[in-house]
Amino acid sequence: MTRSELISLIQERKTFLCIGLDSDFDKLPAHLLKKSDPIFEFNKKIIDATRDVCIAYKINTAFYEAEGLKGWRAMEKTVNYIGDKHFKIADAKRGDIGNTSRMYAKAFFEKLPFDAVTVAPYMGEDSVKPFLDFKGKWVILLALTSNKGSSDFQMENDLYKRVILKAQTWGNADNLMFVVGATHPEKLAEIRALAKDYFFLVPGVGAQGGNAQQIIQYGSNGVGGLIINSSRDIIFASSGLDFAEKARAAALLVRNI
Repeated sequence: MTRSELISLIQERKTFLCIGLDSDFDKLPAHLLKKSDPIFEFNKKIIDATRDVCIAYKINTAFYEAEGLKGWRAMEKTVNYIGDKHFKIADAKRGDIGNTSRMYAKAFFEKLPFDAVTVAPYMGEDSVKPFLDFKGKWVILLALTSNKGSSDFQMENDLYKRVILKAQTWGNADNLMFVVGATHPEKLAEIRALAKDYFFLVPGVGAQGGNAQQIIQYGSNGVGGLIINSSRDIIFASSGLDFAEKARAAALLVRNI
């Protein structure tokens, strides 16, 4: 999906909402456990209930990899089921030496039809560039994350700022985004000044305490520039037979802010 297509989605649906499919097997509604593929059945119902109220879905690959081969198959079926009318993110947080990164990129961009993958920048340019070599695909680089431990390294001597500035010499606003956690709204305005034209993936809304109104206030760049993710608060709004309807209601609360 191109930058212009992503901007058009935001304008058409009037939202920045991305729904995170952190589909933890242990939290699935009990009645789905009788299905041959409970994770996919859960995801399918969530997607059907929310297609029109979001612009993207983010699949946290850890929840699928933890289930072995059946989890990987559920992920494959899920990303194919989403289709091409939403931005599809593999939240895989990869990043390794160049030839290994190239294999990761092939997995998510050739074997699976994701539009973007999250990448850790710690190993530098040669670990990131293989992902950027895929035309029409995106790298979402970890810059300032939403977890408590972000203060250990990312905020030490403003390392996240150095990452954002350096990465702009590797890619551009058509193939590179940055992860900026919702739990740091006070940093969003200064980060926007460093990367005016770039999209930010903003996780941490809801369960982690991020505020969507503040994100839009400080992070928007006029044409959008934001993908605001909410996961657990939406997909696990209910564990009953009404889980899909409750997920839609929770998504609408975030979408309409």
